[in-house]
Amino acid sequence: MVKSYTMKKYKPVSLKKIKTYSLSKRKSKVEISLAATPHKPGKGFSDFIHNLPDILAAKDFKAVVRAIINARKKKRPVVLGMGAHPIKVGLSPIIINLMDRGIITAIAANGACIVHDFELSFMGRTSEDVAEELCRGTFGMAKETGEYVNKAINSGIKKGYGIGKSLGEIIHKSNFKFKDKSIFAAAYGLDIPATVHVALGTDIIHMHPQADGKAIGEGSLRDFKLFTSVVADLEGGVYINLGSAVIMPEVFLKTLTIARNLGNKVENITTVNMDFIQHYRPSQNVLKRPTMHRGCFYALTGHHEIMFPLLAAAVIEDI
Repeated sequence: MVKSYTMKKYKPVSLKKIKTYSLSKRKSKVEISLAATPHKPGKGFSDFIHNLPDILAAKDFKAVVRAIINARKKKRPVVLGMGAHPIKVGLSPIIINLMDRGIITAIAANGACIVHDFELSFMGRTSEDVAEELCRGTFGMAKETGEYVNKAINSGIKKGYGIGKSLGEIIHKSNFKFKDKSIFAAAYGLDIPATVHVALGTDIIHMHPQADGKAIGEGSLRDFKLFTSVVADLEGGVYINLGSAVIMPEVFLKTLTIARNLGNKVENITTVNMDFIQHYRPSQNVLKRPTMHRGCFYALTGHHEIMFPLLAAAVIEDI
């Protein structure tokens, strides 16, 4: 026979003997001085930024602006690591303008970036309907993209270039109607590092007969070594990861490891992740791990097409 168990009976607790203290003695995280100021018609963009509340994401946004400005004043690098989505949502002119102004000093990108960068410079449009083209078996099969980009890589490697410089040169020297919208052509013209970090099989150009695995691999490895040199000089600078959830966070972590392993001091850095979702790898490999002992990190969450132009404008206004 199972022995019966008598449940304990509970009564509502009495609050009569609760201990309290004066609100004036309590530490509070929010106060009036941190609150927003309403925008007034006719006031400028600087006023808008200044009037944001000095709380949470707005506070972090202002801190990132200050970090970028301080880095440039001290002639330290501001490096943009990016996925392709920023290009696809129309940010190339913003990024190029920051490069022209000497605010962004180096670019590091995943392989998809060169596809969209080329197509914009060549045709003034990019980003196909993947689902529709996939059903037809024509996804990624644009002739010019496969031929031009692979040709650029194959010829550039013979000159000792990495992938970024190879594409930048061919667009910069072309008569493409929209070449002024190419990030890589701008980097080539300005002679600043623009590196490309490829995962073989992830980019549509790998599906074309002109693709040479040896050239792609060699070019990406050269760019990896060049980007490592950029990261080795990042002390006092800023690294921004814009819209890359996997490739660039992993590449950044490895380049930082090599830089430190070779004796470079890369500790007092500011890292920023900008995306509309905060993924695991950027949170760990860009933000937390690199600044574990020293430095600052900020996660700015929001759509690229809104957040990055806001950041660029705030920096330009104050710099």
